[in-house]
Amino acid sequence: MDLTQLREPIVQAPLAGGPSTPQLAAAVGDAGGLGFLAAGYKTAAALAQDIGELRALTDAPFGVNVFSPPGDRADSAALERYAARLQPEADRYGVQLGAPRHDDDDLQAKLDVVVAERVEVVSFTFGCPQVDLVARLHEAGCDVWVTVTGPQEAIQARDVGADALVVQGLEAGGHRGYFVDGPQVEDLGLLAALRLIAHSVQLPLVAAGGIADGASVAAVMCAGAAAAQIGSALMLAPEAGTSPAHRAALASATPTRLTRAFSGRQARGIVNRFLQEHDEHAPAAYPDVHHITTPIRAAARRAGDPQAVNLWAGQTHLLAREAPAGEIVRGIGAEARAAVAQLARRLDQAP
Repeated sequence: MDLTQLREPIVQAPLAGGPSTPQLAAAVGDAGGLGFLAAGYKTAAALAQDIGELRALTDAPFGVNVFSPPGDRADSAALERYAARLQPEADRYGVQLGAPRHDDDDLQAKLDVVVAERVEVVSFTFGCPQVDLVARLHEAGCDVWVTVTGPQEAIQARDVGADALVVQGLEAGGHRGYFVDGPQVEDLGLLAALRLIAHSVQLPLVAAGGIADGASVAAVMCAGAAAAQIGSALMLAPEAGTSPAHRAALASATPTRLTRAFSGRQARGIVNRFLQEHDEHAPAAYPDVHHITTPIRAAARRAGDPQAVNLWAGQTHLLAREAPAGEIVRGIGAEARAAVAQLARRLDQAP
């Protein structure tokens, strides 16, 4: 996958958990960007069905994102305390709390699917794949991308054979892509992460985090990125599977915060009641907490209640607009070219 050959230097964020659809990925690809399917939280069979549907919609290349296996299991007592705290939430929505599970999201079965389907790009989030796994994907003709948040992770990904890196800044919506959770995680903004990583490894970089218009695409490309990944900017498109409550929240001026309240892993979402009431009590325990809260979130989503739903969004979500995904991609690409031309004129005019 030569990112310089994309008509528009735009990669669709995978958007696991609902917004990701074959229709969205097809629209982005047909507009000249690179569409993505999210394998996260789906069965391998559902992923295979999505790939088949996407290929029926377009001949454009696309990627599939998978979750790396989680780290060590969390303290069971901490999980029990958090579950007890959430019991009134379950009662409020008339559901049973989910059972905590420390699973790998059926990774091997999903990798079997992408290898059999010879998907153009397979990206990993939440950790670095093993070198033998990267070799297996390369043998199937798949490029391997790894999401990183700092230079040490970038070096580790390079050393296992990654073909490109998705550099995620603190501004990004949804889950942070760091390899190991804990106090050692340095929260770098996108510009700082891009420059540090560009000086550490020689790999194509895809910038992610708070990118929602052409000027920001131009900025990250000036900072060393080969393309920009956009997520929140596409979530109001009709092709996205974003829920009505989430769409309304994205269009509001409500700020975002990082929280572990919904999943046990830091993720950026629009502030709501659940986040405010439970964030400080949530243990670092992904995906166990995710499974505990799933029934609550599903019930709130069905009820159209945004106060107990994970409203993932980047810091620039207010720049998102309601328009077809292809129009959004082409418009951002045109804005980026105009921004670069304006900058060139400005620099040429300098005394």
